Amino acid sequence: MQHIEQYFKSLTESRTPHNLYEPIEYILNQGGKRIRPQLVQLGTTVFGGDLSAAINPAAAFEMLHNFTLIHDDIMDNSSMRRGQETVFKKWNTNIAILSGDALANMAMLELLKTPVSHDVLIELIELLGQTSLEICEGQQLDLDFETNTHVTINQYIGMIRKKTAVLLAGCLKAGALISDASPANLENIYQYGINLGITFQLKDDLFDVYANEQMFGKQLGGDIRSNKKTYLYLLALEKANDNQKEELIRWFSSSDQDDTLKFNAVKTIFDQLNILQHTEAVIEQYISKATECVNNLTVEADKKELLIHFANELAKRNK
Repeated sequence: MQHIEQYFKSLTESRTPHNLYEPIEYILNQGGKRIRPQLVQLGTTVFGGDLSAAINPAAAFEMLHNFTLIHDDIMDNSSMRRGQETVFKKWNTNIAILSGDALANMAMLELLKTPVSHDVLIELIELLGQTSLEICEGQQLDLDFETNTHVTINQYIGMIRKKTAVLLAGCLKAGALISDASPANLENIYQYGINLGITFQLKDDLFDVYANEQMFGKQLGGDIRSNKKTYLYLLALEKANDNQKEELIRWFSSSDQDDTLKFNAVKTIFDQLNILQHTEAVIEQYISKATECVNNLTVEADKKELLIHFANELAKRNK
C-alpha cells in the first residue's frame, strides 16, 4: 500500500490548472481505508500473479472510487468526508464536478498502463467501464428511493449491489484477470466480492446510526436527514407496529424538520425493534455466502484463508 500512497503523491505534480488538480490531490492524499487497492492486490496474490503489475489497476480503481465520492458528496450535500471538508465545500460545486470528471478519466488512462497482453487489457477496460456504469445506475436508484414510498428490501439490496458491491468485486476480478485466472475462478472471485460489498454497505448503514462519530469521520444520521431508505429503515418498517410505522414514514416524508430531533426519534424506534442486532445477523449471512464462493475456488488452502480472513475483518470493522 505504501507504493500506492507514493504513487498518488506524484500523480498531480506540475499539472495545471491548479483548481482542477488540487482537489484531486486533496482527496487522493486523504488516505481512507484503501480497501479497493488492497482487493486488487489480494486478487493478484490469490491467483499467483505479479504484484508489480497490480499497481496500475489498483490505482485506477481507487481513483474511480474517489471520483464517485466527490460527486456523491455534492448530491448528498455532505460537508465532511474522512474527518475533513468535502471537495465541494472546500472549493465549490463547479470545481468539484470538474475534478471528479477529470479523476474518472485519469483512472482509465491509468488502467491503460497495466503491463498485460492486449486481450487482458481489453477485459480490464471493459471491467472498469461496466463497473463505473453500474455505480452510476446504483446512485440513481439510491436517489430515486428517497422519494419512493414503496421500496422493498430486495430492491435495496439490488441497489447497493450496483452502487457499492460491483466496485469491490471489480477490484478482485482485476487482480484475477492480470493473473490469468480461469473463467470459473473469475466468476467465483467476483461473486465473493459482491457479497463482500453488500456486507460493506450494510456496515456503513449501521455506522450512520451507531458508530462513534469521531472515529466515523463524519456526522451521524446523514442518511436519516436525507430520507435515505437504508437497510435499517426498511427492516424497521417490516418489523414495526402500526404506530411505529406511521412515525417512521412521517419522519422520512419531510426534510424541513429538526435534524437532531429526527435522528433521535428514528434511532429510538430502531432500538426498540433491535435493528442493530438483526442487521448484524444478516451481515453474517453475507459473510457465509462469500465464504462459499471462496470454497469454490481452485486455489491453495492458504490463499482461501487470506480471502476468508479479509471478509471476517471487513465484517468486524468499526469505521
